[in-house]
Amino acid sequence: QLVRQGRAFGIHVILGSQTLGGTSGLPRSTMGQMAVRIALQCSDMDSQLIFDDDNVAARLLSRPGEAIYNDAGGMVVGNSPFQTAWLSDQSRDEYLAHITELADKRPARREPLIVFEGNAPANIVNNRLLGQCIEKSPPATEAAAAHIWLGEPVAIKNPTEVVFRRQSGSNLLIIGQRDEAALGLMTAALIALAAQDGNGSAQCMILDGCPDDSPHAGELKRVASALPISHQFIDWNNITEVFSNLAAQTRHRQKNGHIDEPTIYLMIYALQQYRVLRRKEDEFSFSREEEKSPRPDKDFAELLREGAPVGIHTMVWADTMTTIERMLDRQTIREFDNRVLFQMSATDSSNLIDSPVANNLGFHRALFYSEER
Repeated sequence: QLVRQGRAFGIHVILGSQTLGGTSGLPRSTMGQMAVRIALQCSDMDSQLIFDDDNVAARLLSRPGEAIYNDAGGMVVGNSPFQTAWLSDQSRDEYLAHITELADKRPARREPLIVFEGNAPANIVNNRLLGQCIEKSPPATEAAAAHIWLGEPVAIKNPTEVVFRRQSGSNLLIIGQRDEAALGLMTAALIALAAQDGNGSAQCMILDGCPDDSPHAGELKRVASALPISHQFIDWNNITEVFSNLAAQTRHRQKNGHIDEPTIYLMIYALQQYRVLRRKEDEFSFSREEEKSPRPDKDFAELLREGAPVGIHTMVWADTMTTIERMLDRQTIREFDNRVLFQMSATDSSNLIDSPVANNLGFHRALFYSEER
């Protein structure tokens, strides 16, 4: 796999061996991926293994250090004889000592060793990008787009992230029956937002639906209270009023074109606990009294549709697809361009991302899906 895919990630393989014969030899499929080959004097069999079945030129070499360079996959036309360089043991040790001395004089911040443990949860401490945000003070002006790091990728690349730009659909849906993992993502989001809030203008409005008898009750509040970011925890009794105010603020920003207004992040942990946000079935009611009364379910849907372009982004964790369908209609669910899926049925996975792949996730794994990318 390294030989086949490593080049795309800047990982190049250099192999050396006395012989390729015997049980430890490389399969032809692996050799076929290695275009550059060098052979010193060897037998006919080894020459054919290193180069090609018709290329036995390495058997004809006679002088010490004489070799054949071939960058044509072992074909005879690619043979290029040359003489290898020779370094005495004394010279080699002197050079190595000099290199070590230079390294000691120039201490560099080396990239950390990558060790991937598929059965272990990601550790936010290992996120170098977040660490850099915390170490250096963010600029006094509000960032154009905030980054939220979700975890370690199952690939050689930067940590998986969500970027909240002021555009339609820039919301995040976390779905799956992993309450502890979802809480980890929410707390990581709070930390990332606090690290990037340069002028202290961003605000987090949090609905914590964690049950009182849960071992994780109050953790979101403890994390938020330790961070230098403006936040407000919404009490159950104030949900209707808060959603009404947020919807009114969205309309005000749209009307007056206040695109530079401070960013607001609405975070809902355990959406299934908030029945007040459940979509009402009487959509075709003609009662004037109902039209005048606040409708948090409609305000919630309006925030998802219209909030992101004016800087009001929503992050939601729900346990099942059924919960989402009870709360929102199909069109509104599409306003979540960013989705994190835990282990779920193939049917729910297909409904969310048009693919059943979330059915095969492990315990500490999740799948990030971006509609934009």
